[in-house]
Amino acid sequence: MYLEDIYTLTANLAGVPGLAIPAGFDKAGLPVGMQLLGNFFEENTLYRIGKVYQQNTSWHKQKPVLP
Repeated sequence: MYLEDIYTLTANLAGVPGLAIPAGFDKAGLPVGMQLLGNFFEENTLYRIGKVYQQNTSWHKQKPVLP
């Protein structure tokens, strides 16, 4: 479990805002996310980027196929 958290911990340790958004699926059909990190106190910039990305993709509407 430690190795699963190591890549998402960076924003917390640095104290910068982070935003994770759906970014597709891998070859096995598992969801893949994209993490964006911003400058201090620039949460609004991340929200705007996330909104534009969501408006131009449909990953947030798709669900993984369960066996």
